[in-house]
Amino acid sequence: MFGSGLWASSESQHPDTGISVLVLGDSISAAYGIDKRDGWVALLEQRLEPQCASVKIHNASVSGETSAGGLQRLPSLLAAHQPQLLVIELGANDGLRGLSPKQMSRNLQHMVDLAEAAGARVVLLGMLMPPNLGAAYVRLFEQAMSDVGDDESVLFLAFFLKDVAGNRRLLQADGLHPTAAAQPRLLDNAWEVLQQPLTAICHATLAVTRL
Repeated sequence: MFGSGLWASSESQHPDTGISVLVLGDSISAAYGIDKRDGWVALLEQRLEPQCASVKIHNASVSGETSAGGLQRLPSLLAAHQPQLLVIELGANDGLRGLSPKQMSRNLQHMVDLAEAAGARVVLLGMLMPPNLGAAYVRLFEQAMSDVGDDESVLFLAFFLKDVAGNRRLLQADGLHPTAAAQPRLLDNAWEVLQQPLTAICHATLAVTRL
């Protein structure tokens, strides 16, 4: 987390200019089956608020969303919210439906390109597929996801559901969707790649207010 009191001396004297973060995900980020206030995206905003009060997180996640659906919606979302940071959490539904990993990779890369053209940094929260989909498909999916993550401009987390997937105590009855109790773990996982860009964005925004 940000250090306590990181900007305490200036917060009261300089209003923030506003920070926009866009989360584009599927049911995992849409807080499926739980109160949205308990979801990891809401918890992220709570974590940021004490030191970066002007941050606004726009959660455009939709249950069942695929990479193709996210790509279709992204241009209008970028125009509407003008984010400094785009968090992509998509691909799991592509895999679970047996869709082409190569096409998923192209969709994700196109999203990265659109975001960068709009001036946003990109975080990709990756997924892995269960072995029952077949070893060959699992390998293709993992490679397709990592191909996008290997882009030097992308901050990539290989497996967003680390320490959650397969843990029955942290999954709903369907065995797929995390419970409310799992959300702090998801936030901690995401924080591994979110902390650096969010710290930089908040510092940069504060510097502008001092001019």
